Amino acid sequence: MSDDYLNKPLSFGSGSDLGLAPAPSKSTPSFTSPYLNYDQRYMRQAQPEFIFPEGASKQRGRFELAFSQIGSSVMVGAAVGGVGGLYNGVKATALAQQTGKLRRTQILNHVMKQGAGTANTLGTIAVLYSAFGVLLSWARGEDDEINTIAAGTATGLMYKSTAGLRRCAIGGGIGLALSSAWVLYNMSSSKFNKNQYI
Repeated sequence: MSDDYLNKPLSFGSGSDLGLAPAPSKSTPSFTSPYLNYDQRYMRQAQPEFIFPEGASKQRGRFELAFSQIGSSVMVGAAVGGVGGLYNGVKATALAQQTGKLRRTQILNHVMKQGAGTANTLGTIAVLYSAFGVLLSWARGEDDEINTIAAGTATGLMYKSTAGLRRCAIGGGIGLALSSAWVLYNMSSSKFNKNQYI
């Protein structure tokens, strides 16, 4: 057997013999990838990123959003409370003239206590808001701005319900104000985005 085949370059024939796209010529614009041998025009077609069942909503509902809202509220509360606890701990230990390990331990206690308290508070408010929002959207069969405002007001009322009628009304007013401001902000930003892209 001759060893001439070792001196020749390896060839599998032309790409058309194997069912591959032909090599791009210099006269036609190159749309094929020289490495993967596919036509890139097929990848540029405008198709939806996700496939939704027939009649399904193309955005997440309140129940799906509730988990991220609750988790992010707890984390924000822990961060804000931790920073506040650090400030209070440094201030309190400086007034008590504590130093060394005792001061570090007291500062850490302040950070953990205030961070956990604020995280629990914001987490509870987020759970109440999400629960009211899900119940309202289920009862009304619609997810709109009215649900957001009603859920915010009900959250404020429920959160301060054990503190007396006056504080309960104040809590409801704060919830109404915050949820109304959020709805107005969303409406103005959506109008701005629509006008921007028209």
